[in-house]
Amino acid sequence: MSMLFKNGRLKSSRRDVIQFISSIKDDEKLLKHVIEINEAHIVMLIEQGIMEIKQGAKLLKALEKLKSSAKIKHCSEDIHVYVEEEVVKTAGKIGENLHIAKSRNDQVATAIRMALRKELTELMKFILEFQESLLKKAEKHVETIIPGYTHLRPAQPITFSHYLLYQFDVFQRNLQRLIECYARVNCCPMGAAALATTSFPISRERVAELLGFDALLENSIDAVGTRDFVLESLGILSIIAVDITRLVEDLIIWSTPEFDLIELPDEFCSTSSIMPQKKNPDVLEIIRARMSHIIGNFTACALTLKSLPSSYNLDFQEVTPKMWESFQKVKKALSILSDLIMLCNPKEQNVENSILTFSTLTELVKIIFQKYGVPFRTAHKIVGAFVRQLEKKKVTINDATPEMLGEIIKKIANKPIEISINDLKTTVDVIGFIKAHRIRGGPSPSEVQRMLNSRRDFLASMKKQIAETEMKITNAQRKLDEIISKIMQNTIAEKFKKNGVEAC
Repeated sequence: MSMLFKNGRLKSSRRDVIQFISSIKDDEKLLKHVIEINEAHIVMLIEQGIMEIKQGAKLLKALEKLKSSAKIKHCSEDIHVYVEEEVVKTAGKIGENLHIAKSRNDQVATAIRMALRKELTELMKFILEFQESLLKKAEKHVETIIPGYTHLRPAQPITFSHYLLYQFDVFQRNLQRLIECYARVNCCPMGAAALATTSFPISRERVAELLGFDALLENSIDAVGTRDFVLESLGILSIIAVDITRLVEDLIIWSTPEFDLIELPDEFCSTSSIMPQKKNPDVLEIIRARMSHIIGNFTACALTLKSLPSSYNLDFQEVTPKMWESFQKVKKALSILSDLIMLCNPKEQNVENSILTFSTLTELVKIIFQKYGVPFRTAHKIVGAFVRQLEKKKVTINDATPEMLGEIIKKIANKPIEISINDLKTTVDVIGFIKAHRIRGGPSPSEVQRMLNSRRDFLASMKKQIAETEMKITNAQRKLDEIISKIMQNTIAEKFKKNGVEAC
């Protein structure tokens, strides 16, 4: 039975009840962080004169042993009680002082934030890897023409590189959201204790420093009673899930025989158990389905938290496992998509294809307006009626003549205008259309190349920023280890001195 249920406020508790409320299985992810929190807390207690150095050294030694010998018992109530019980086993009665001036409430909030900041930086790196795949692929297809769609209908021609850069920028915003979220996550709740801090003269700032936090989560009720950082993380994951699903849906649709725009790599597809001709996009379909789990997790967590009173409630422990699950699914999806994008190839398009040539007719509107002085909206109606007539006659734009267009202009604009054959041919020039769209952010090869260059610079900058973020945590851990080592050495030296032996 847990130490919390022996000879205290409760005379006993049913084993099945303890198991029912236990979070130990989900807490395993937090073990490393809980040990670090205890170490930093003890160092602070020693420095503040709240705990004797000898006593602190014994606790630190017990925690060090636990790092390498932990065998979590799933009968424990939670990871915090497990750590405390193991320390008591190693250090004896002194181990009962492990919990001085802190609570499970501030501990768990801190441990979650420590684990979460690692998840955030890992996900940032997965996104960078995915973006790198997009850029590498885009570099090869600056002039590869594909139809662009609106309402799932052919709209205007673009390049495959232009499309991939769109996906890059979508995930660039997701990366920025994660960076902003990290700043709010990396605030330390330790020292808030149960909800009202403590009367021991602790230093919250020192613990935060030793654990690599940038700031304190100052108000003690807020520190233990908020899980908005969980919801924020899940919210960002939900946005990423939506973005992944839209990309996946494009790839599924474009790979159908009806669209026939891209070829999916065989290793990411499967076949039918009965129809041997099938090549099914199973991997993409599973990604599409699993992204809905993430949005479901966000909804479930929001519903769990929405009606809770202020401060700590045990409902919280039902929320974090859904967040960890969501991180894993997003990272796995991005990893697979990174490989798939590199092996996925667009099919060469025939620029004489009617789907592509009809999609350049905004240029015909422009010419009728600019060169022949017809108001823009009237020119728009003329071209729309022109297309309707071509479809009625079942011919393509390549079969059209200036005379056919002239008849429609006379009917709608009420004046005769002779469109030159060169002007008509210009409007069906798919390659010329793309080259002409060199406005910033457009699909022209020159503009796409400029965007590729700037995105490469962005990737390099982000990699450096994430490495610096990770290094700060690593340095804090190293500093804590060095301080613990000095405490242990001083204790050993004091012991030798007491026994009349000169320490080495």
